[in-house]
Amino acid sequence: MVRNVLGSLIALVGATAAVWSPFRPWYDGRHGSDVRIEDLFNGLTDNGATLFGSLVLPMVFAGLLTLIGVALRSRLLVTLAGLVVLGCTVLWMVRQGQRAGELTAGAHGLGVGVANALGGGALLILGALIMRGRARRVPRYEDEPLRPPPPEPWDPGRPAAQEWHPAPHDPRSTTQPLGPQPPTPPVEWGRQLPSDRREHGPTGGPGPQGPPAHQPPPDDNGPPPDEPR
Repeated sequence: MVRNVLGSLIALVGATAAVWSPFRPWYDGRHGSDVRIEDLFNGLTDNGATLFGSLVLPMVFAGLLTLIGVALRSRLLVTLAGLVVLGCTVLWMVRQGQRAGELTAGAHGLGVGVANALGGGALLILGALIMRGRARRVPRYEDEPLRPPPPEPWDPGRPAAQEWHPAPHDPRSTTQPLGPQPPTPPVEWGRQLPSDRREHGPTGGPGPQGPPAHQPPPDDNGPPPDEPR
């Protein structure tokens, strides 16, 4: 913010100096408002010029660019204004040097108007460098809340929406009806049937068993003695 204000002030001072320069002596007492614009491209002559047909026109154009650039905080427009002022001044100095053979300073040489134009163009470039310009706004889609879509316009010829009526439940149907179901009784884990208790112990393991029946050892020579041979 401070840089934009400071750069804008410097640019405005430079634009004021540039616009005022054609009304000051440029060379040997001749004002810039007396130099025609076409003489910058065809060579300087002693012919006079109208107000907006002289160097006043490019300087005023540069001043307007500066005002628009400061209002929009555009560094590009301020820089362009400085280049217009410096370009016209340097081009005039080249033509004046070609005509006079050399450029001198003093009462019969370069005047205050040239200094104002060069200084104004330099201040315009400096002001554009100091300005920060317009801040770029990056949209933050994450921070923006979601907005509901706008409602559709009401159409009188549009059919109304049909209401939904659920069909009554048929007890003969095999499908289970939608709705709350009776709670399922809890399952008692570890509970055994009476028939299983006779085969298993109280803890679920194998129960007690009686002694095994006595069996005589096998006889390789024949049947047991109790049996007839």
